[in-house]
Amino acid sequence: MNERKLVSSEQLELEFPGGQRRMTALVRRENRAIRAAWWFAQMRRIVSQAIDWKAAPEPRPEQSWLGFPQHRQSA
Repeated sequence: MNERKLVSSEQLELEFPGGQRRMTALVRRENRAIRAAWWFAQMRRIVSQAIDWKAAPEPRPEQSWLGFPQHRQSA
């Protein structure tokens, strides 16, 4: 018998089950990181533009009750 070896210079591609899902998860992770970076940049911008508020004034004095008995008898 005459045996021939097949030789190819092309690259073979192998796919594993669920490979597409992994790629989607990777893209999702990258998108999440981009959104998080945007959000933190917005928060840093807001904090840097914040107004320095003056302190609130002291609260009014609080009324306290005297310790009289609950029911007083009238004279």
